Amino acid sequence: MKRLTDHVAVVTGAGSGIGKALALALAGQGVTVAAVGRRAAALEEVAALAAAAGGKGRAYAADLACEDEIRALVTMLHRDCERIDILVHNAAAMRMGRIADAPVEDLDLQYRTNVRAPYLLTQGLLPMLRQRRGQIVFMNSSAGLTAGAGVGPYAATKHALKALADSLREEVNRDGVRVVSVFPGRTATPLQEQVHAWERRPYRPERLLQAEDIAATVVNALCLPPTAEVTDIKIRSMTKPE
Repeated sequence: MKRLTDHVAVVTGAGSGIGKALALALAGQGVTVAAVGRRAAALEEVAALAAAAGGKGRAYAADLACEDEIRALVTMLHRDCERIDILVHNAAAMRMGRIADAPVEDLDLQYRTNVRAPYLLTQGLLPMLRQRRGQIVFMNSSAGLTAGAGVGPYAATKHALKALADSLREEVNRDGVRVVSVFPGRTATPLQEQVHAWERRPYRPERLLQAEDIAATVVNALCLPPTAEVTDIKIRSMTKPE
């Protein structure tokens, strides 16, 4: 049985990579997906694919680094959606660089996108999620658990995102709302291809975690009966990069 049939999910960063895979996996469960991202054309494609997968899709173009666009997005979602059952925070910015010389502007961009945007969007949609005893997914990163060289500012925002999710869980569990953080390792996405280029390493996507693997894992967690809650998912590629 498809436990999520007729649910409504908001997925940020849905235009490609993990966000796109999640949107389509949810659509396959009969979910109406509000696909959020910066590129309207890519979102329209995802919305069409969601409909073909058995759900419904709506496209919402927004730059989540901009507070005005987040607030406009919240207004549109309240207008268009009778309910919201699932909120997936997947959109993220990543800038590589060492702390000694990485521009502070890069840190600011990552903070606005990776921490402030989920904070504001959660605040705006939480009343609807409480009404539905909904679920919130924070797509984090292995960098949110262990910070290595060259990713300090990015890892700092992902550690902050984990703290945000952990605190939120303690506040909303009493209302029947579940919160899960997902910590994927290196995943075959356009972003990871850029990371490999920065590291001057060959990009071998077939040796990395696949976005569809993560999507399947998250959907399984979302489909659990209300007597159980998965709080943290750490997932990595079985095949180790060379």
